Amino acid sequence: MYDFFKYEALANDYIVIDPNQCSLPMTGDNIRLICNRNLGLGSDGILYGPILDGGKLLLRIFNPDGSEAEKSGNGLRIFSRYVHEAGYAKEKEFSVYTSAGEAVATVLDPAEGLIRMRMGSFTFKSELIPVAGPSREVIREPLEVNGERLLVTCVSVGNPHCVVPLAEISRERTFELGPLISNHQMFPNRTNVQLMRVLDRHNIQIEIWERGAGYTLSSGSSSCASATAAHKLGLVDSPITVHMQGGNIDIELTPNQQIYMTGKARPVAQGVFAPHFKARLAAAAA
Repeated sequence: MYDFFKYEALANDYIVIDPNQCSLPMTGDNIRLICNRNLGLGSDGILYGPILDGGKLLLRIFNPDGSEAEKSGNGLRIFSRYVHEAGYAKEKEFSVYTSAGEAVATVLDPAEGLIRMRMGSFTFKSELIPVAGPSREVIREPLEVNGERLLVTCVSVGNPHCVVPLAEISRERTFELGPLISNHQMFPNRTNVQLMRVLDRHNIQIEIWERGAGYTLSSGSSSCASATAAHKLGLVDSPITVHMQGGNIDIELTPNQQIYMTGKARPVAQGVFAPHFKARLAAAAA
């Protein structure tokens, strides 16, 4: 019996806490402490599950700031590898349910952790993302940030994203623009942000600022959002390889607006919390 399992997917690291093995309240203080890279285990978030409900595998996803996320592409691949190896999912294809709905995993290579996820549908409709203002598709829409006029395309893939096509992108620009866009008044629930550069008809590069996590080396849902936005803008054709600091993800878009994402997830560690740390978690939850 272990308290936690740590995985990484393209340098995006998550801690799996299985409630069937470790009973731990998922309070904001506990989440922030566990994810803290100096005081805790350190991670880009926590995957809490499987929560077993009538044969369904339910997953809750928490950001390092203690907030709850609707979806995470890298997190879903990590969780899918965990539940398959732990025996919760007996077949190579199975469903995982988050607050954003159903995602379907196919384990292509168990040894390498290569997993294909059907991530569900996407939408550019403002009220479903959400984006403030009248009902519309948010395509090439001007957004003024820090005195700079940007043309943005916003999409929901189960969670909100704002994609900013630029001729040049960098980590520095992401730190400059990311938090300002993420917390802009146009986004009532905040938003994830991707600065995107098109490389050719089947390749894009992105830099990522995640709502609730900040600068991130890779993101599965950001890859899906950026690929769908680039395709909507007529800049690329499916399939699309998304290049990030942490590595690459392959995205396929179908005519019926389904997204398929393929990438690896790898185990890092498994273990138990030290008694003193467990006492701190219990005190934080009290």
